[in-house]
Amino acid sequence: MNRCVPAAVLALALIGAAAPAQADRAQERANREQAARVNAQLALTYMKQGDLVSARDKIEKALDQNPRTPETQMAAGFVYDRLGQDRKAADHFEQAVKLDRDNADVLNNAAVFECRKGDKKKGEEYFLRAAVSPLYRTPEVAYSNAGRCARADGRPKDAEKYLRQSLAVRADQPDTLLELADLLHETGSNMPARAFLQRYAAAAPASAESLWLGYRVETALGDRASAEDYARRLRTEFAVSPQAGLLADAERTTP
Repeated sequence: MNRCVPAAVLALALIGAAAPAQADRAQERANREQAARVNAQLALTYMKQGDLVSARDKIEKALDQNPRTPETQMAAGFVYDRLGQDRKAADHFEQAVKLDRDNADVLNNAAVFECRKGDKKKGEEYFLRAAVSPLYRTPEVAYSNAGRCARADGRPKDAEKYLRQSLAVRADQPDTLLELADLLHETGSNMPARAFLQRYAAAAPASAESLWLGYRVETALGDRASAEDYARRLRTEFAVSPQAGLLADAERTTP
C-alpha cells in the first residue's frame, strides 16, 4: 500500500540531509585555510633557511589551498622575490594589497618591494598609506622610506617633504637626519644640511658617512677649519673605511 509522505515531513528530511553536508563543506574549507596558513609559514621558514626549493613547494601548496588571504599572498611575494621572479612577486604583493587595503604591514612590505624593484611611485603611495593608518605603529619609518623612494626616483623635492614629515613625527632619527642632510647637500642647500648634521651628531655617534658628509658640507660652505676637523676625525676614527678613501682622493685633487 503506497503512502503519501506529508510535504512538511519531506522538507524536514531534506533539511536534515543538507545540514551535515554543509557542515562537512565548512569543515573542509576550514581545514584548507588552516593548512594554507601552516604552509605559508613553512615557506617563509624554509626561505630564511636558504632552502628555496622547499619554500617554493610550500607556498605553491598554500596558494592552492587558499589564495584569498593577504598573508598567503604576501608570503608568496617574499618567496618569489627571493627566487628572483620579480613579476610573480609583484603580482602577489599587489594581490595582498587588494585583499586588505587597510593593512599597514601589507602596504609596507609591498612598498619595500616596489621601491626596490618595481614601480617607485606605487611604492611611495603604499608607504604614505601605511603612514596615515591608525594601526601602524611607526609612521615615521613609513614617511622616511617614502622619502628614500622618491629620492631614488629622482624627485628630491618630494623626498625632502617626506623626510621632514618623518622628523615631525619623531625628531631624533639618526638615519633620517643623515639622509636629509645628504639630500640637502646634494641639492646645494648646505646651510640647512649643516643644521641637520648637527642634529644627527646630537642623536648618534659619528659614523664614516656622517664625517664624510660633514667634510663636503663645510668645504662647500668655505669653512676650511671645520672641514679639516671632519677630515681629521675620518682619517683617525675610520681609517680603513671607503669614505676615508674618498677623502684621500678629494684631498689629492683639491688645490
